[in-house]
Amino acid sequence: MMNIQRAREISESPVMENVEYNGVRIYIQHVNEQNETVRIYPLGQPDQEQEVPVRSLVERSSQVAMEVEQMACRVDNSDT
Repeated sequence: MMNIQRAREISESPVMENVEYNGVRIYIQHVNEQNETVRIYPLGQPDQEQEVPVRSLVERSSQVAMEVEQMACRVDNSDT
């Protein structure tokens, strides 16, 4: 679940973050702080623009994914 401040940071950043809405990677086009909504569209589909609650977005961290993968490797190696 994302908060309005993080959504604004992502929308203003030149770096593309891994943000999803209903399991689909999206681009945040605009943040409406008053209504706590964001205007988004699926990557590569700007014609599918929609406005959704900011709390419905999920940020997938590649750092977390790497740490989970490293932990899994350590568990697998401990059996040998």
